[in-house]
Amino acid sequence: MTKKISRKPKPEPKPTIGWREWVVLPQLGIDHIKAKIDTGARTSALHAWNIRPFERDGEQWVEFQLHPNQRDNRTVVSCAARVTDRRAVRNTGGKQEMRYVITTGVTLGNVSWPIEVTLTNRDKMGFRLLLGRSAVKNRFLINAGSSYLSQRTQIR
Repeated sequence: MTKKISRKPKPEPKPTIGWREWVVLPQLGIDHIKAKIDTGARTSALHAWNIRPFERDGEQWVEFQLHPNQRDNRTVVSCAARVTDRRAVRNTGGKQEMRYVITTGVTLGNVSWPIEVTLTNRDKMGFRLLLGRSAVKNRFLINAGSSYLSQRTQIR
């Protein structure tokens, strides 16, 4: 009797990204923003200031402004998003702070998916967006010695 061998198709190889990449946040109207890929951080963080909660159709929303470009405080984008959560997060210095959490779409190269992102003032940080390990888990391989390995995509 011959044993039937079932062969599973090989999974598609994951794209490789560098420790920093250009990404798009289309739902927030951001056609390009430099992101640091940080597997040491669980949650992603987006630079936001002038954060104001409000209610829309019985749901909690937040409006905020951000500077999408490094070292450029003149370019301002105003955004609004539904609040997914509010949680305590430890910042880079180890200090705990309460942050609003929103869910928004992100595109890196030709891969698009929804991510949870906390809103916090990152003016003193080098990157306006930090993509934490929850955002990139099971989607990419990360080459920590390289930058900008993905194709830069913009909103059209």
